Amino acid sequence: MFCVLLSVYKKEKPEYFHEAFSSIWFNQQLKPDQIVLVKDGPLTPELNAVIMRWKEILGDVITIVNLSKNAGLGAALNAGIKLCKYELIARMDTDDVAFPDRFEKQVSFMIEHPEIAVSSGQIEEWDQGLCKKLYERHLPLKHEDIVIFAKKRSPISHPAVIFRKSAVQEVNGYPKIYPEDFPLWVSMIVAGYKFANLPDFVLKMRVGDALMKRRGRGFLKGEVSVFRHMLRLGFIDKPQFIYNVASRAAVRLSPWFAKKIFYRSFR
Repeated sequence: MFCVLLSVYKKEKPEYFHEAFSSIWFNQQLKPDQIVLVKDGPLTPELNAVIMRWKEILGDVITIVNLSKNAGLGAALNAGIKLCKYELIARMDTDDVAFPDRFEKQVSFMIEHPEIAVSSGQIEEWDQGLCKKLYERHLPLKHEDIVIFAKKRSPISHPAVIFRKSAVQEVNGYPKIYPEDFPLWVSMIVAGYKFANLPDFVLKMRVGDALMKRRGRGFLKGEVSVFRHMLRLGFIDKPQFIYNVASRAAVRLSPWFAKKIFYRSFR
């Protein structure tokens, strides 16, 4: 038994939202026993209409959490985790599309490997209309390699992650740092939890130029906060911290054409 956890906010597109839900339910070989959807603040009438449609389809399978104001992804997910009934929680973004065998593969892996607290799979990155595949993101598979990888970059694909509820709660959930997933994985590694990644592609992620354009100066500021978090935990030393900040600044502050080259080269 497992739960799928999502958070939606007002700027998301209703048609992408509906497509994500279809991939979770109609198109999945292994359907979730519970879906927890956090409404991160007031939504548009169009998004609420999609939610009402899925409530009619799913009935008691879906649990809806209403936040009175936009709290951000980390806080919204922490609120949702509390209402997940099952130990295994699979994350999903509300504009991505899961492959039909995603949950069957990931849930089976976690059942067969009780020592693993967090895992994800490989993801394909597509344009906004899911018409053209742009990149593939490949991650290391074994815990030892994941720890090395995590010194510089997030070792888990957040939209495709599955984790054990008790393990995430043991480290107090997502921290108040943006981006919120990377520091959570580091906190769990430092706490002694084991990680893995599947070699299989499990998700189509909408990327396109819009995502890369958002990852500029503001995103760099958040990444520096993540690296400070890693330094405080003793996960990296000061030379590694300086290297991480310098290399990220080179990407985030570069001209648009150079940013596209960096992004293509370091997936």
